[in-house]
Amino acid sequence: MTTNQPPLWRRAVAEFLGTCLLVMIVVGSGIMAQQLSPTDVGLQLLQNSTATVLGLTVLILVFGPVSGAHFNPVVSLVDWILGHRSGTGLTLPEVGIYVVSQTIGAIGGSVVANAMFEVGTSISVKDRASGGHLLGEVVATAGLILLIFTLAATKRGVLAAPAVGAYIGAAYWFTSSTSFANPAVTVGRIFSDTFAGIAPASVPAFVIAQLVGAAVGLGLLLILFPAAANAADDVVLPHEAKASS
Repeated sequence: MTTNQPPLWRRAVAEFLGTCLLVMIVVGSGIMAQQLSPTDVGLQLLQNSTATVLGLTVLILVFGPVSGAHFNPVVSLVDWILGHRSGTGLTLPEVGIYVVSQTIGAIGGSVVANAMFEVGTSISVKDRASGGHLLGEVVATAGLILLIFTLAATKRGVLAAPAVGAYIGAAYWFTSSTSFANPAVTVGRIFSDTFAGIAPASVPAFVIAQLVGAAVGLGLLLILFPAAANAADDVVLPHEAKASS
């Protein structure tokens, strides 16, 4: 890890807030879509995905300079795997802090979204763990990892906000799972029994599929860009700090 990164506590706050707001966007727009278009699931998905594309793009721009805007445990984990031998990227303890911050933030995002729409926080009963859904999660997560780390490896990290937003928006539609691609977001969405929710029984299989997808994405990255580890500090967005900590 480079020495000019913001202090860990500040990065943890950024990861907490960013993931909280991301889940708030996903769940809140899902609730709004369900209320506005109660009989049209396709229109609900369009509304939900559009809000997520725009919101995620903004969140990466806001929090990226502080923490890199990972908002996703598999991104943080791959960052460590890539960079630990070359002394770049996150350390293992930092990965742990990131993951805890992301997961707590994701749960908080669901709770706040529910409260805004006065639907009450309850455990989702929406079962998603079919074979097709799990394959969708493998594909979605592999593509996300390949995209993020390719941008860093090719010095195009400044494009991460629109590129990641666009990819997630597309993956809402071309994957059967609607592209969760994020263990923290998956856990957070347990706590909203709405359009965007997921039943607790589906979560372990989803997380395993996401980890498999991350491994596939990492493998493809190393085949295409063997020197990608050198750019681990620039994931998702370069976050070197010139200001005093």
